[in-house]
Amino acid sequence: MSKVLSYVLAVLTVLLLVFFVVTRQVEDFSLDAFSPYQDILTEGIGNTLLVSFVSLLGSLVLGFVFYLFSVSKVKYLNALTDVFTEIIYGTPLLVLVVVTAFLIGPAFGTYNRNLMGYIALIIYMTPYMKNVYKSAFSSISKDQYLTMDLFGFTPYQRFRFIIIPQVTRILMPPMMNNLSMIIKGSALLNVLSYNELYYAIRVAQSQTFRFVEGYILLWILYLMITIPLSQAAKYIERKWSL
Repeated sequence: MSKVLSYVLAVLTVLLLVFFVVTRQVEDFSLDAFSPYQDILTEGIGNTLLVSFVSLLGSLVLGFVFYLFSVSKVKYLNALTDVFTEIIYGTPLLVLVVVTAFLIGPAFGTYNRNLMGYIALIIYMTPYMKNVYKSAFSSISKDQYLTMDLFGFTPYQRFRFIIIPQVTRILMPPMMNNLSMIIKGSALLNVLSYNELYYAIRVAQSQTFRFVEGYILLWILYLMITIPLSQAAKYIERKWSL
């Protein structure tokens, strides 16, 4: 059996499973009821992408800061990074969103729940991004640093010609995977009534009572966003590994 045929059969298997589940739920499955809510759904998709890209950029910056903390000679910064990482790893994202919006925000005089939702996603992704930086920079061996010293490279030349190209090559695929994880995690911001994709579907469902169709549509829309990202990450990984 060829690889292409195997994938075709796998896709058909999933589609048959979806068809079976749908037909067991309703007799008159139709997505037409969601047509009047196209604007709110479009806004929900846009807000999902917006919060995801902002959170990715924020975690890139904060993750790099904590990477520097982790390799610092200051023991307190090392300990702070370890404690922060363990706390985030041990906290479900939903709990972090609620705590950030309803406890931490008000403690600092901030009641903008949408903003705190953004911050919660950034904080949650920071340890993962820190580990990405750690893997990327560890790929540069001591021999390369010795060679740079031998040839008298300036700091700019080190980063421009040696460090940044290698780090970027390793950084890109996991960064795109992290973006996909943020997109999926952003659905939890619906508890803050932030109009992302999941919240928009819930609003439409509350008016149409088409819950099965709504969840199927929600699933499809998320897959339309995340699968291309996943495939792009795999393509970049294959391309840059040559």
